[in-house]
Amino acid sequence: MRKSHLAFVLITSLFFMWGLANNMTDTLLAAFKRILSLTDFQTSFVQSAFYGAYFCLAIPAALLIKKYSYKTGILIGLGLFILGSLLFYPASITIEYSHFLIALFILAGGLSILETAANPYILELGPPETATRRLNLAQAFNPIGSISGALLSKYFILSNLNLATGEERSGMTAVQLKEIQSTELTAVMGPYVGVALVLLFLWLLIVFTKMPKIKDTNELHMAASAGRLLSNRNYVGSVIAQFFYVGAQIGIWSFTIRYVMVELQVNEESAATYYIIALVIFLVCRFIFTYIMKWVAPAKLLCILSIIAGFLTLFAIIGSGMSGVIALLLVSGCMSLMFPTIFGLGLQHVGDDSKLGGAGLIMAIVGGAVLTSVQGQISDLTGSINMAFLVPFCCFIIVAIYGFLAGRLTPVSVKSGSQ
Repeated sequence: MRKSHLAFVLITSLFFMWGLANNMTDTLLAAFKRILSLTDFQTSFVQSAFYGAYFCLAIPAALLIKKYSYKTGILIGLGLFILGSLLFYPASITIEYSHFLIALFILAGGLSILETAANPYILELGPPETATRRLNLAQAFNPIGSISGALLSKYFILSNLNLATGEERSGMTAVQLKEIQSTELTAVMGPYVGVALVLLFLWLLIVFTKMPKIKDTNELHMAASAGRLLSNRNYVGSVIAQFFYVGAQIGIWSFTIRYVMVELQVNEESAATYYIIALVIFLVCRFIFTYIMKWVAPAKLLCILSIIAGFLTLFAIIGSGMSGVIALLLVSGCMSLMFPTIFGLGLQHVGDDSKLGGAGLIMAIVGGAVLTSVQGQISDLTGSINMAFLVPFCCFIIVAIYGFLAGRLTPVSVKSGSQ
């Protein structure tokens, strides 16, 4: 029993750490835009590298865990997390944007494996009747990590940016520009290397801690499972909805700082305060809407929140100043319950195909890579960060349609996946 308790504490700490990494990354778009004088489309490559890794490694992670064990998956994922974080050091020396993107891809690949392993492992660390409660407790540390990551970025990265504009930087000598960029990128590198050192300590603790040896022994028949899932209209709809939801969430958060800077005429550090407020709203509303779900069906609540989010996003597009900023921040409250709700609705009635089904829903996270790039491109083409939010507006419409139809899509009755 003591072994399970210690394992639970160590694995739960990882939920905090990957929440921290996720939201530190969101602020890098604003940082790299100023440091390297990039376009909004170019800064979106940060999210393409990050969420592209989730797409590429979701299924390999599941196969890795199946062949070995949850602990092996956790150690490999944590190792990649550490390696990616440490690679920020050489990237800050070369001052090459592509090197940061490679580091982020490796880091996020580690997170993909970690999330795939840690969630089911938590469920197994104790009696089945308290499994859901354990997972909810562990996941409660994830948004706390998210807020901590945003605070780290605000005070250790964005506060150290030189306020010289792109035009002013273009008039500098190569030596002057490199000196400024080197100082700024050292500030970017610092928190990531610091996180890597903490993670290395955790990695060693997990290696030398005797933890329950749990292995996924259920058989996985890929072709048969995939066939059943593709014939399940509700599941296919949930993957589509998840793709567009994650695209909306990452797009909203990636460009919140840029939007606030334009509308309130403030710098990155000051704008980051509003981004932190958005994360707090997200955290508080998750508890509120979870409570409301006792009386409102999940699909119906998803539809309602998506419609409200769409209207708020539209107001942010056509509005300006503080009213537009407030509307954009409130969108985070609407988004708070969307990912787990779509995930849960999608896996209803899929039986033993839930393993592959879950991997498919994780792969849908690639929407954050694809649609954030589209958002950046629209910003560059129109010269307006406001117009870029048409992308999440359209995404919320699609999610609302899924929420409306989810209760009406007749799930296919699925037999055991061990045919």
